[in-house]
Amino acid sequence: MSAIAESLPHHFDDDLARRNARVLAVAQALAGGNNTVIVSTASIVGAALAPDKGLATLPITGMVIGMWIGSLPLGWLARHYGRRNALQVGSLFGVLSGLVSYHAVIAGSFAILVLGTFFGGLYAAAHVSYRFAAADTASERMRAKVVSWVLAGGVFAAVIGPQLVIFTKDLLPPYVFAASYLGQSACAVIAAVVLSFVRIPKMAQVHSTKSRPLGEIVRMPRFIVAVACGVVSYGVMNLVMTSAPLAMIGCGHSVTDAALGIQWHVLAMYAPSFFTGTLIARFGVERITGLGLVITLISAAIGVAGLTVAHFWTALVLLGIGWNFTFIGATTMVTQCHRPEERTKVQSFNDFMIFGCMALTSFSSGQFLALFGWAAINEVAMPILAAPALLLIWLVLRQRANAAAAI
Repeated sequence: MSAIAESLPHHFDDDLARRNARVLAVAQALAGGNNTVIVSTASIVGAALAPDKGLATLPITGMVIGMWIGSLPLGWLARHYGRRNALQVGSLFGVLSGLVSYHAVIAGSFAILVLGTFFGGLYAAAHVSYRFAAADTASERMRAKVVSWVLAGGVFAAVIGPQLVIFTKDLLPPYVFAASYLGQSACAVIAAVVLSFVRIPKMAQVHSTKSRPLGEIVRMPRFIVAVACGVVSYGVMNLVMTSAPLAMIGCGHSVTDAALGIQWHVLAMYAPSFFTGTLIARFGVERITGLGLVITLISAAIGVAGLTVAHFWTALVLLGIGWNFTFIGATTMVTQCHRPEERTKVQSFNDFMIFGCMALTSFSSGQFLALFGWAAINEVAMPILAAPALLLIWLVLRQRANAAAAI
């Protein structure tokens, strides 16, 4: 394949897309450990270091704010310097995240911990976009599959992150979790090496007359529904997941139970990725996205039903499965809304909206848990899930009406 062909925004090569998806899945397995280490530890460390227990989840909010702030600059870097270079800048922040968080634990500084998790969020903004990188050269029929394959790498992240926490949390006494953050940095270094093997087409430097203003694209009904599903799936998942370790410990369960609960949750987030793309190809993106919303609703109902380890783990597993179906479906719909030359600005705007919502839910979850308890968090999630579900039904009915009118 010529260098000119690689730089063309309209060039599709499914063989290259498959190759990139395999490499990116490995990188995702390592980079995704960043999130699971932070989610498993930051609220617990935050509770020990924060001046107010209601601020215990602020470090996780710092991570999500990093994801939010990093999403638009990441798109700019990809557009001007190439997708892979942009992703490697994210890897640098992944290394910094672990080192700074390690220093926070040693120094006993809550502010430094928040800075470390913020760097982790900048890294997460990069590795979450691996899914779009895999889709860059994929034809429409392959996009849902390669997105799923990349996210399948999260299955191994679900093992790497929590197990890293379990085996390293007491290696540097009396500084609990200090060694875990050093391990987090090591994973980011290895992920950067793997990422160097990706062949990602450079963004075209020409200005296409076909490129539409962002404002025109975001008013498309399909894009509105896609963003709504992505925002709610990630927002609700983050609201519940962020507070789960604290809630479990508050109910008398052990740190190991909490870490394993997050491990099962993250496994459930990514394990369905091995077949979600195939399900979307067979049954349609709208059906699978809607199924994800329903499963998430069931997980909230189980969260309300009880406080045993079984209730927590079952709710977290179903929450992960629901997120997978909804988020991959929403991502697939986003790729159906933009032309190749519009991809970076549309994709980065989509992630900007998602992570902005996550910032709100991650901060509010700590306050909400402290004031109202675990059951109330799940009760609040239920009506929130209804909004994108209704929008999805509206989109399907609208498509059917348009199809009937065209006959």
